[in-house]
Amino acid sequence: MSSESRELLGIDPNELRFAFELKKQISCSLHLTNRTDQYIAFKVKTTSPKKYCVRPNNGIVAPRSTFDVLVTMQAQREAPPDMQCRDKFLVQSAVVSQDISPKDINGDMFTKESGNVVDEVKLQVVYAPPSKPTSVNEGSDQESLGSWSYQETTRELAEPETIPSDVSSLSTKIQQAMSESYSTDRSFESHMKD
Repeated sequence: MSSESRELLGIDPNELRFAFELKKQISCSLHLTNRTDQYIAFKVKTTSPKKYCVRPNNGIVAPRSTFDVLVTMQAQREAPPDMQCRDKFLVQSAVVSQDISPKDINGDMFTKESGNVVDEVKLQVVYAPPSKPTSVNEGSDQESLGSWSYQETTRELAEPETIPSDVSSLSTKIQQAMSESYSTDRSFESHMKD
């Protein structure tokens, strides 16, 4: 394999846009597309690992397929000046053999010195004003449908379950799941120091 760099994964969107709201976890997704005939390993890093939870933070995209990654910004206590954000993400990708599993992924795979074909894409974080909530109960101050429906859909792919009919019950389940994910994500912080 040559170690030349080229675009291995299509990444959509090309920036992470969060509808910023104080004291709320906010998620957005990255859609990774492998248009090659090879297996592509990826790893997502950030400049602010305590502020974001990335699930999964690494994996393998099979040939001619797609993979979704959920990026969640933890609840913020204060708004940044001028709503500007300096946080960045780095999506690293490398061609790997078919027999590699996600647990075998390590930082050394993403260096040109490894002999792998590698690619790196930097993504900016952008804060957008929150959209007007569309609530289940008209006039309610509960979370918007748009903010919880994607998260539950994403979890449903991994663990099928019935969606609760009321938003507060669903919100509690999402917060519990994110809390569990965040507590097991300490290894992500150590990977960012690589």
